[in-house]
Amino acid sequence: MRELVTLQVGSFANFVGSHFWNFQDELNGLAEDPYADPVFKNQSLNMDVLYRSGETHQGTLTYTPRLVSVDLQGSLGSMSSRGTLYDEGSSASSNILTWGGNVSTHAAEPHKKNLFLQSLYGEEQENSLTFENGVTGGENPRTEIHDRDKVESLENGVQYWTDFSKVEYHPQSLYELSGLWVDPQKFDNYGIGRESLSGGLQGEEISGRLRFFVEECDHIQGFQFIVDDSGGFSPLAVDVLESIADEYTNAPVLLYAVRGPGSSVDPRSQKQRVSRKLHDAVSFSRLSSLCKLIVPVGLPSLSRSKASTFLCINDEKPYHCSAAYAATLHSLSLPFRMEPLGPTADSSYASGAVTVNEVVQILSGQTRQNMVAILDAAMPAPSLTGNQVEQTLLRHLQPLTPEIAKDIEDLQSVESISVHGALGPARGQRASVSEVKDMVHAAYEHATTRPMFCHLSVAQCPLPIPLPFPSIFGNRVGQHGELLSTPIIDSPSRGSLDVHSIPMAARLRSSSAVLPFLENRLGSLRSFGIARGAPGAELVRSWGFAKDELEEMGEVLSKMITTLDPRSQMSSDSD
Repeated sequence: MRELVTLQVGSFANFVGSHFWNFQDELNGLAEDPYADPVFKNQSLNMDVLYRSGETHQGTLTYTPRLVSVDLQGSLGSMSSRGTLYDEGSSASSNILTWGGNVSTHAAEPHKKNLFLQSLYGEEQENSLTFENGVTGGENPRTEIHDRDKVESLENGVQYWTDFSKVEYHPQSLYELSGLWVDPQKFDNYGIGRESLSGGLQGEEISGRLRFFVEECDHIQGFQFIVDDSGGFSPLAVDVLESIADEYTNAPVLLYAVRGPGSSVDPRSQKQRVSRKLHDAVSFSRLSSLCKLIVPVGLPSLSRSKASTFLCINDEKPYHCSAAYAATLHSLSLPFRMEPLGPTADSSYASGAVTVNEVVQILSGQTRQNMVAILDAAMPAPSLTGNQVEQTLLRHLQPLTPEIAKDIEDLQSVESISVHGALGPARGQRASVSEVKDMVHAAYEHATTRPMFCHLSVAQCPLPIPLPFPSIFGNRVGQHGELLSTPIIDSPSRGSLDVHSIPMAARLRSSSAVLPFLENRLGSLRSFGIARGAPGAELVRSWGFAKDELEEMGEVLSKMITTLDPRSQMSSDSD
């Protein structure tokens, strides 16, 4: 067993994680559904890598994510922090004492379950659908209408990440930060997060929950860490990463630093702009120093990017953007749970199993040791049909990492790519593993620029689209993710009732194309925090950082840049 433990820290990270676990839950359900596509029954995936088996006090068997999720108090909506499996009443009040004065209790009204959650938990709906509309005939449209209403309620009403979660969680998984019932809009920089968390025991409680899941593992392969690093959750993530480094020295951390489009809105004042720039520099510096591989994820406008060519996304909805990012993280995680094969063995369902540590070594352990990876995705991936199909796949892979250079020729770049559910030349049939491997190898053979090394993982199993998935597919995406030659009329967007699965391709690459991202953070640190008379010097000092600490961060960023481009002027120490 090569278990993975997942951590989700922050609001947008939990939106991404909620979609991610919905995909896993859908895979689990389809594997046992006698009427499901056979491709879901022969996944060659070991779901125990992500899940744990357990039992309630009543003797009910459980199968829950090996997960610790952290968010602000009040962020769980209608869900209890104890989850739904273990009916033990409300959790005991916290023993953490952060205030010595008078205490008053403010009880909020329980958040009402939406139509999707009411149906999921079997609650009786007040305005349930009836057959009073005169529906007759062979087909019973009740379920279809019912599902459409549920989908519509999610499209128009998601407020919390739990609003669209269909997953059962263990009581140790969901953690709300005690005493931090904070407006997320104000919890927006490293200093505020550090101040809010100082003096509390939240870090110890989170470490205890993490230890619960780790100690159950036979042979942990590492941590999949998703953090919303756009604001005050960064220092908490740093504390957790320091705890992991102390307790689990040999377990690598693959860190996804995710951001929603809202975090990229231009600040209204110069003071806010300075604070944002310094936060970005300090947050990245601290987080990257405590993991083996960091992957920045989140474009300023996903809807206007080339990654959304076949999507219909509303940037203002975290429910939308997080779904696309979660689909890509799912694709990247598949090789971590593929059943490993012997050197001469072959599988018709999956190929290219790797561990987290092996991916880290591929991307950051080569001649050039760069530990900042770029994430690319093709959603959906193109079919293996038509002329120049090889170039089509590479052209469809578009970046989800912000602030990177385009069309860079980097002879030392290395890549790890995952392709699953690809559709073959024959209409309606999936490509075999060998066909996909041949196509990808041919694509790189004919490419004008190619990486120094590329690891390829392939699976036949596509991405299943669960009912609560948002309607983000464009009108050229077919039922199985095929790209249609003509758009569907009167259907600008399509969702889970129209699209049941899609082929996906995702790629992590170590490339000098990430230089602008690094240079922007080093430039901000020097201009706003380190330089003589820097406008943010006092601000960053109030965050608890002395000038020598900032200079040390600057040196580390400078070395990262030098690693990728020894001739870069940004890597010099001059201001």
